[in-house]
Amino acid sequence: RLVTLSILASLQQELGDLDRVKSWVKVLGMVQCGGGFDKPPAVINGFTDLVLEVCGDPASRHARSAIGAHKLPLDVPVEVESVVEIA
Repeated sequence: RLVTLSILASLQQELGDLDRVKSWVKVLGMVQCGGGFDKPPAVINGFTDLVLEVCGDPASRHARSAIGAHKLPLDVPVEVESVVEIA
C-alpha cells in the first residue's frame, strides 16, 4: 500500500490531477523474499486493492505480474512498475 501511495503522489505531481489517469494498463510487482516464500501475489494485492479503492473499477482493472526476487535494488522490500493511460 505504501508503494501505491508513492506512485499516486508521483502521478499527482506530474499530471497535476489524478483524474487524468484514464486507466491502469499493467502492473509488475517484485517482492524481495527468501527461498520458499510463495506469496508475492498476496503482497502485490495491497497495491492492487488500494488502486481499486482510490481510482474505482473498471478503470483500475489491470494486467498484473507478481514475482519474488532474492534481492532488489537498494534492498527495498517491494518494487512496482506501472503503466497508466492518461487523458
